[in-house]
Amino acid sequence: MSFAAIIFDFDGVIADSEVRANLSLSESLTAAGMPTTYEESLRDYYGHNWQETQRRIEARFGRLLPPDFRETHRTRARARFMDGFDAVPGVADFLGALGATPRAIASSSRAEYIDWALGLFGLRHHFADHIYSADGWDRGKPHPDIYLAAAKGLGVDPAACLAIEDSPTGARAAIAAGMTVVGFCGAGHIVDRAGHGETLRGVGVHHVAPTYEALHAFALHRA
Repeated sequence: MSFAAIIFDFDGVIADSEVRANLSLSESLTAAGMPTTYEESLRDYYGHNWQETQRRIEARFGRLLPPDFRETHRTRARARFMDGFDAVPGVADFLGALGATPRAIASSSRAEYIDWALGLFGLRHHFADHIYSADGWDRGKPHPDIYLAAAKGLGVDPAACLAIEDSPTGARAAIAAGMTVVGFCGAGHIVDRAGHGETLRGVGVHHVAPTYEALHAFALHRA
């Protein structure tokens, strides 16, 4: 194993959640009088923490979100996430193959949601206390802060870490932290894996993996 630690994004890397999340957000915005399609939500808000997402929404529409929007949206999203929500195919086997390799999650999502989802998937034990959330931070992804915090929490040099990211925003954050970055294209929101892989290569990722099987070969069997 040539990496000192592996740091995972969460949504779209561990949780197959981006379709649900962006359908819910587009519906919530439309209901609030801010018409938004699923495609627009994925294009404009994917990979950002809530603080940056809110800034982007309000800039786009030229007005503030309703004061109760986040809680109303969370209720809508929760209902959608209760039906058939699951992990990305292959992630359980990949985590099981890591042995004692240190690992962490560096995510834009709420820590409470990450903890709940990991419990639902039966993956909570893989991460101990190393779940790092940029929710509530003024500087979320694409700034490197959350990845640097995860590396510091693990006690490893960021340059010795492998980061796994599915979004251009998150990939930029991990690259800025000085990590080796795999662009992962195995979740359900990525319809055109080849095209998305090229987008991630354009951001500067070091490798693209269409599945966890391909990622396994890169991460665990490097010379």
